[in-house]
Amino acid sequence: MINQEMVDLTKQLVRICSINSTEGEQQIGMFLEQYLRQIPYFQKHPEQVVVRELKNDALHRRNVCALLIGEKDACGDTLIFHGHTDTVGIEEYKGLKPLACSPDELKEALGRLEDLPEEVRKDLESGEYMFGRGACDMKSGDAVFLSILKTASEHPEELRGNILLSLNPVEENLHTGIIEGLDILEELKNRYHLNYLMAVNNDFICPLFPGDTAKTIYTGVVGKLLPCFYIQGKETHVGQCFEGFDAAMLAAKLTEKISLNCDFSDEYAGEYAYPPSVLKMKDLKPWYNVQTPSEAFVYFNYFVHNSSMEEILSKLLAAADETMRDMLQNINDMSRRFCARNGQRHSDYKYHCDVCTYDGLYQRAKKLGADDEEIDRILTRELQKGTDKREIPIHVIRYLLHTAKITHPIIVLYFAAPYCPHNTLQGKDEALISQIMGIAKEVTQETGEEFRFMKFFPSLSDSSYLKIDDTEESLKLLLDNFPGMESLYPLPLAQMKRLNIPAVNYGCYGKDAHKWTERVHVPYTFETLPTLIWKTITYYLK
Repeated sequence: MINQEMVDLTKQLVRICSINSTEGEQQIGMFLEQYLRQIPYFQKHPEQVVVRELKNDALHRRNVCALLIGEKDACGDTLIFHGHTDTVGIEEYKGLKPLACSPDELKEALGRLEDLPEEVRKDLESGEYMFGRGACDMKSGDAVFLSILKTASEHPEELRGNILLSLNPVEENLHTGIIEGLDILEELKNRYHLNYLMAVNNDFICPLFPGDTAKTIYTGVVGKLLPCFYIQGKETHVGQCFEGFDAAMLAAKLTEKISLNCDFSDEYAGEYAYPPSVLKMKDLKPWYNVQTPSEAFVYFNYFVHNSSMEEILSKLLAAADETMRDMLQNINDMSRRFCARNGQRHSDYKYHCDVCTYDGLYQRAKKLGADDEEIDRILTRELQKGTDKREIPIHVIRYLLHTAKITHPIIVLYFAAPYCPHNTLQGKDEALISQIMGIAKEVTQETGEEFRFMKFFPSLSDSSYLKIDDTEESLKLLLDNFPGMESLYPLPLAQMKRLNIPAVNYGCYGKDAHKWTERVHVPYTFETLPTLIWKTITYYLK
């Protein structure tokens, strides 16, 4: 039977328009705290609701946690239920924007549209879907956790272990909520002597292909890197266009070589990550003139399953080097054709071209007097100016190139925020997979629902910060090539390794997350999913 309390609570959460980086994130945090503090168990144990504002956060966003301690016997075994409370924006709703966070009104308005996509209309008319921003990603998942915690708190004497709920803001860009929330997890672990068995996320799951009806349980999460390429070319007047080395053209060619190229798709245990996608590409000319661009910049989303940083750097540097050589060949080929048409003599253009990592450039510049204090001043200055954190290293690279007296065409590869560690259940944690498979099998027998198991949740997730599979060698390579990571994207890597919490994703089920047709499937999310979670609680804590 569909749990109507969960349905109603989801609608309440959706109506709080908690778009990332808006005041709505503060408002939903306040709502969650009020909801938890009204539960009789937490009125009796108010210290077990922990609410903490993010550090130096102008929006006063907050992590909201609640610990239910089982009373059947003294046991530290603890399940973590965690989810995020922010959403992406609502601009794509266009004329329906005022209704984006009003599920009932939005549903009526969608029904009046004549050009609604066929699949969306079918789902709408089925009555089985709730529409609205955040309904699928992932306020329905939060509502399921909240309702289950409330019900479980009515009989703590039935639990031999504990449930810790962690709801966090700022997931949709830099994951600041869960990163700072690690302090709370560690403090509660030490104060109450908790043993974290695993963390269950309820981030959205969806069909993997047209007609797919199976529900996927993920026993890990994909990692993410943001490889950035700063490109220094050689400018020229457009009237002598072949005499230059166009940085913007090089950025375009590099994008063509890397973006959506399955040769860069990382593989582990037969599962392949999505290939890289370009996220930003631009030249760095500050104004119009008839000079070809001398600088450009491009970065990619790069998913990681298990490759070492050394392997990834090697692939990316090879791609940059090949692109550089192809570019030079293209310039000469086009110049040769042009000269032939005009009856002019052609002579090949030759450039000393270079490709290196940030650390490689830093080491070269250091030998010629590069000053670490000056680098720190550059980072601080650009941070204070509000420069995009992904572009701040450009200013450092310019300083290093100047110090190293490098004026020829060069591509410098570095990493920027965010870095999301990859992890999956390996070694001793693999036992959890067979246990969860057994639990899912019981649900299948009761409901007929089909489950598949995969090792990596394919979208970015807060679960990344609960555990790190990267080796120390890989982490060092990352740090060496992540300019100013300590100030631009500080991560408590040692703390993440100490906690080392296995993470899985059950997930509310729906379609079109981050689209204006976002919708959650009510029967699965508010009937089958709660059954799966209750059976998990029973297996581990009763």
